[in-house]
Formats: sequence, C-alpha cells, structure tokens
Amino acid sequence: MKTLVTASVLLFCSAAFAHNCPNEMKAIDAKLGTNPSLSMADMDKVKALRAEGEKMHKDGKHDESMKALGDAKKLLGL
Repeated sequence: MKTLVTASVLLFCSAAFAHNCPNEMKAIDAKLGTNPSLSMADMDKVKALRAEGEKMHKDGKHDESMKALGDAKKLLGL
C-alpha cells in the first residue's frame, strides 16, 4: 500500500512539474518586455532558448523544455 501511495505522489508531482513550462515562458516573456540590458547576441540566445522550450513543451518533452527555459532564465538573471 505504501508503495502505491508513493508512486501516486511521484506521478502527480511529475505531472505538475511538466505543466510548469508555460509559467516559465511567461516569466521569460515578462522579463523580455522590460527591455533587459543584454547584448544582442545574448538576447537572440534567450529568444532561441525560449522558442526551443516552447516547442519541446508542445512535443511533450518537458524535462528538455525546462532545461532550455532554465538556461534562458539564467541569461536574463531570473
């Protein structure tokens, strides 16, 4: 019984984490809207990582999406 409960909790947590991608994209978009002081090269990289993260999210690759979005957030200082 304990194993079943643990498995259920883990499944729920991973599903909740997978749906956090849109919140990460919103945070990136909000920061981009404030015109952060980034070089054009870094700005292009942030936009590419954000687009990559969105595509991966739509493809169901949430771990990869969160990595790309996390890298974009680091460049933005979030």
